[in-house]
Amino acid sequence: MSSMDERDVRLLKAIAELGTGSPERLHEETGIPVSTIHYRLSNLREEGVIENDRYEIDLDELGLGVTVLVEIHADYEGSYEEFSDRLLTVEGVTNVYFTMGETDFIVVARLSSSETVERLIADFEQIDGVDRTDSTFVISAIEERDALQSYSLDTLLEELID
Repeated sequence: MSSMDERDVRLLKAIAELGTGSPERLHEETGIPVSTIHYRLSNLREEGVIENDRYEIDLDELGLGVTVLVEIHADYEGSYEEFSDRLLTVEGVTNVYFTMGETDFIVVARLSSSETVERLIADFEQIDGVDRTDSTFVISAIEERDALQSYSLDTLLEELID
């Protein structure tokens, strides 16, 4: 974990809230000088805290509006990382979580229609080591937000600053 100070956390929170890394917009939001913002964003990229300059895409508008949560019960050889890499080869899979409990993995997939779920499950069942799957359709995404948006700035500062 990188060592961040209050200004870094304020910048990251503002990026999450505004959905932009524009130094000018971040300056308006935080009052931090633009030159400082450039410098800090560069450092946060180098440290791997900021991974990319993403343009967020509305998957519903794009046509990938069906979200399916799939519990994978597995009996596999090798590491869980290697197995999860195989799960990621299935088209539509956006997230793979290795879990404790009765379920070995939870996978999130974004699909174009409910008809494509059959293909998704068939693809999982072709993977050596997948014993069975349990699928749950998401009826409505009440809130999908950046993790930083779920915290107050005070909590972030308290938990992330050394």
